[in-house]
Amino acid sequence: MGVDLERIIQYIKQGDQKSVQTQLDRYNTENSQCFFFNVEAREKRKFRRNKVREYIPDSDSDLGSDDDEDSDLVLRRRLASALMWFIRTQLQPGVLRVCLRTLRILSRDRLALAPFITDSAILTLARLGGISTMPIPGHEEEDWMEEKDPWGFACGSTSSQSGSKAFSTDTHNQMREVIIETRRRSYRDDGIYSSLVRGKRDARGERDEEGDEWYDDGEVWRKEAMKALCNVIYNSQRAQERAGPLKLLPGLCDKLKASIRSAAPPSGQFYDLRLLFLLTALRLELRKELQQARGVSLLTVLLEQCLEVQWAEDYEVVSDPSAPPIIRDASQRAIEILKILFNITYSTHRQEPDEEDAALYRHLAAVLRHCLLLSCEDEDLVEELQGHTVNLLSALPLQCLDVLLSVRLFNGSKESGGVNMDCVHSLLMFMDKRLNRGQKLKEKLTPVLNFLTESCRAHRETRRYLKQQILPPLREVELRPEQGDTIRNKLVRLMTHVDTDLKHCAAELLFVLCKENVGRFVKYTGYGNAAGLLAARGLLSGRGPSSKPQYSSDSDSDTEEYRQARDKINLVTGRVEEQQPDPMEGMTEEEKEREAMRLMSLFSRLSRDKIIQPMGMLSNGRLAPLCGHQRFSCMEEEEEEEEGEVDFEDELD
Repeated sequence: MGVDLERIIQYIKQGDQKSVQTQLDRYNTENSQCFFFNVEAREKRKFRRNKVREYIPDSDSDLGSDDDEDSDLVLRRRLASALMWFIRTQLQPGVLRVCLRTLRILSRDRLALAPFITDSAILTLARLGGISTMPIPGHEEEDWMEEKDPWGFACGSTSSQSGSKAFSTDTHNQMREVIIETRRRSYRDDGIYSSLVRGKRDARGERDEEGDEWYDDGEVWRKEAMKALCNVIYNSQRAQERAGPLKLLPGLCDKLKASIRSAAPPSGQFYDLRLLFLLTALRLELRKELQQARGVSLLTVLLEQCLEVQWAEDYEVVSDPSAPPIIRDASQRAIEILKILFNITYSTHRQEPDEEDAALYRHLAAVLRHCLLLSCEDEDLVEELQGHTVNLLSALPLQCLDVLLSVRLFNGSKESGGVNMDCVHSLLMFMDKRLNRGQKLKEKLTPVLNFLTESCRAHRETRRYLKQQILPPLREVELRPEQGDTIRNKLVRLMTHVDTDLKHCAAELLFVLCKENVGRFVKYTGYGNAAGLLAARGLLSGRGPSSKPQYSSDSDSDTEEYRQARDKINLVTGRVEEQQPDPMEGMTEEEKEREAMRLMSLFSRLSRDKIIQPMGMLSNGRLAPLCGHQRFSCMEEEEEEEEGEVDFEDELD
């Protein structure tokens, strides 16, 4: 039997903290893994509304309202409203913890968010979550004053004068004092906030709830308050709009700055960072506000602190291959920081930074280089960390990324022309992993493909190293370019992918590695695979544009195997084809002419039916539709064409 929510509401009204804690513990246990409420019931109602009815309802009441149809939803709203009042009163720490955990579960339901999205509710959760520089909910809030009798909604018809009296002016002032006092208790003895335990959409938050019991109660309920606030911001557009006026962003920044100044290691910033990510992802004005408040500098320092970065020189981080892997908690915080940084810098690659910004971005790029070379306790987190690092690198101005290659060479370093290629090699291995993924290829591959392409254009040694790794001298001339498991084979397969953006990115990288030389590009990919990019660039004729970028000269020596088979390679397929018998062998000239006429008739029919469109090449190398009289100049009479079609169909029969 499920927990009676009506009874819990009555216990809250009576102030019976022990009974409230007992009942909410049961409710939380039952619903800890519930992220969608009454989905099956709502689907049934949707079916009933949409099906064809054989009668017209006599009144609107016959149709039924949402409240009538989903009494559980009404109860959850009433419970949330009662709890939002309850947590503002003087509660024992254990009771406050279980109440906030219930609110966190209820905040997952988008239909039950009404009690959460008032200014007073948002401010209360923020202050309980450790954001101290916030206005205290008081009489000045319009939405609070409009709720003349919250118990009328929370407790329905059972509301009495004593229930309404609970929200008298004196009690309201007492709750404001309680919030202030609660915030004071949230400090540890050393004056530092107890931090939040990390999690990701409750994925691991639920897993360690049993272990929360040994934590300081203040730390636990601060974590629950931040989880609930993250849910509210994510699920409610109204809450997102109110985040700016309520100064959530400055409050979060102040809290993060305090953690930087703290001598003790941060025991949990994950939910602070998660909330900051949601605010910057969902609200453009908050994105700009954080950027103007020197958010890039703040987050860079947080990232350094998270990864325990040590500097060898201005733009070179000390790298220790024997260092232990980054713990899971630090990896998750670093990922959140990278996501926030991307939100506020994604457009900077189009801008020309001034001297101060350029120094800041170079400093950040040096830290990102360190991120690419790190190892984590969880292998999945390594790829996720590298993925967000690549996203952020692609958002920074390209001229500020020279620090990725300015690191000294060490024993075991990858190098090209005396330049350290460890970072480039890490990017190459990351791309290879993503190439092996079968899902979300565009989302996972496009950033790294574009970034490597631009890096090859900008840095000669990067292009040389990647060409050695991706396009080594050809040896297996019997296989098509798309056959095999090398990186070149995988990229060539992408050149015919159904997603236009993805196949263009893959082709562009290979084209740049070939120094935008059409002959060399066809040699490594085959004309059939290369035709799409060549047509888009107007290079089908093989003559490149005069504005082609200037690339450095490097060797492209052919192997002995390639030189021997060069004349036998089919340029369309890119491999040596087996000798095929001549299909016209033994045919007379008249039979050959008739066969040609039949083929022309087929092409004419396909063209008239709009199945194909004959194209011709212009002088600039681009394709253009052929005019009607040019398409089939040899077909002078429509009657002859129709006769050819009939004869051909007879032969097929």
